[in-house]
Amino acid sequence: MAIVKLKKITFCGMLSDKRRILEQVQALGGLHLIPLAEPPGQEFGAPKNTEGVVEALKYLNACANKRHQIKDATRFDLERITEEVLAIKAKVRELTDIYDALSKRIDEVEPWGDFQLPETAQLAGYRLWFYIIPKRMMKKLEDCDWVWQTVYQNNLYCYVVVVAESEPPENSMPVARTHTGSIPLSTLKTQRSQVELTLEDLQAERESLTRWITLMTVHFSEALDQADLAKAQTITRDEAGVFALQGWLPEAHTEKFLRFAEHHGLAVLVEDPDPGDNPPTLLDNPRQLAGGEDIVNFYQTPNYYGWDPSIVVFFSFSVFFAMILSDAGYAAVFGLILMFKWRSLGQSLKGRRLRVLAANTVVISLVWGVISGGYFGYSPPEERLVSALKIIDINDFDGMMRLSIAVGVGHIALANAIRAYRRYPSLTALASIGWLLAVVGGFCFWLSATTDNDGLRQVGIILPATGGVLLLLFSSERGLKRWSDLFWRLLDGVKSLIGITQLFGDVLSYMRLFALGLASASLALTFNQLAVQVYHALPGPGLLFSILILIVGHVLNLMLCLMSGLVHGLRLNFIEFYNWSVSDEGYPFKAFSKKGVR
Repeated sequence: MAIVKLKKITFCGMLSDKRRILEQVQALGGLHLIPLAEPPGQEFGAPKNTEGVVEALKYLNACANKRHQIKDATRFDLERITEEVLAIKAKVRELTDIYDALSKRIDEVEPWGDFQLPETAQLAGYRLWFYIIPKRMMKKLEDCDWVWQTVYQNNLYCYVVVVAESEPPENSMPVARTHTGSIPLSTLKTQRSQVELTLEDLQAERESLTRWITLMTVHFSEALDQADLAKAQTITRDEAGVFALQGWLPEAHTEKFLRFAEHHGLAVLVEDPDPGDNPPTLLDNPRQLAGGEDIVNFYQTPNYYGWDPSIVVFFSFSVFFAMILSDAGYAAVFGLILMFKWRSLGQSLKGRRLRVLAANTVVISLVWGVISGGYFGYSPPEERLVSALKIIDINDFDGMMRLSIAVGVGHIALANAIRAYRRYPSLTALASIGWLLAVVGGFCFWLSATTDNDGLRQVGIILPATGGVLLLLFSSERGLKRWSDLFWRLLDGVKSLIGITQLFGDVLSYMRLFALGLASASLALTFNQLAVQVYHALPGPGLLFSILILIVGHVLNLMLCLMSGLVHGLRLNFIEFYNWSVSDEGYPFKAFSKKGVR
């Protein structure tokens, strides 16, 4: 895990060659440009509807059936095709809503049959009022003075028509009136058929337009490249027929750009970052662990002068997710879903990173589920082989509380150890060691109170006391030039000790691992028990209902576990861990290079 070391490179060349040199730099790639002039606030040749082109490409790529790709760009017009695709998408959305509304209306009207409401004059001023009444409430109509007739009934409801000049009062009928509308059932079905045919035609047009996907992608990428090139021309420094171009590049690529400068006859200067510079951050991790980069950059890009927490987050997120899930059966389900999506995730770099992270999380969740003995909320009997692998009882509240706190203490202690390493050789590194001793010693003292261990109690007193002294003496970066500076250093140390309350709160935050894991297991067990009760209470149909309860219940619990694992697994990294290890925020390295398909 590392933040790539960067060099600042400056090229100088003839102004007449600027565009050609910039084109070559863009083709070479790997340089993060530094503005030497304020760019004008305008767009630089990008497509007029950039978001629209992206939306249109996504819509066409999502089409199940794609046509043979056209390679001749003679008749190709990016803006026209984009407008056509977006128009089809909008029309499909509109007609789909109409189709759904018609289907819902047909379902409501179908029990009444296909009929045409008569004109009021044909019934001598009387009108028809429609009611869907539960069978258990039909007795209330026996004493009703209204003229009514049941026209249809099923196992649950009776469909009743009342003949009256005006709508019966609400208190005179068991239920509120049903609005059937004036359009006959046959007309509704005809309208739905027409909408369905139109949707099929639009789908055919969409499939026909998929033949332009490749040309759209290439031309769109070229347009973006030209926009980047135009912008790059505005941020160089131009004076007396000479231009200067400056940028950040990875140290490993220095030789490549030096050869480039020599080949094109450019003056070149390569420097290390100055203390006042703020270089971008480029992360570099092993391919198998690079999924942590995407998580880290999603929340906060670390500062160039900081450190890369990607690998720590990669593993700690997996562990936290596993503890929140706490079920081997659920982990196996996620594993099957991952196997099903494995090939599709491998089609992009981020997808390949994500699937490795997901695989790591599934494996750790499966191991944790086995040692905690949870299988869809069911714990195997002791005589079963798998029960021998159970070494953690999630229902042991005291034990799980100690384990959760221990995980939090270890996580925060690791954060302070890393911060101490990063601060070395500054004496402020001892302040981070002080926090490390304080959190570990406090945990030992708490354990001694629950286990009555004198050795732990002594450790729990010595370590926090030592940590407090280190915090008091070394929290300040103030120099010692006169005796008064010692007073101010001690005052800074006293102020830093206020952070003990935050340390205490951050450690307690890891209790959510125990609470959410217990909630997941308890909810799974509840659905299992409810299914068994229904099965025994309703012989025959009880089997069907119990299966439905199990499926719906465990799917719901799976979704809750997924959301809890993602939200709280990331939160413990980004809030608690970052608070003690990652301070300054940086900005990502963005290479000036060509994009898209070639």
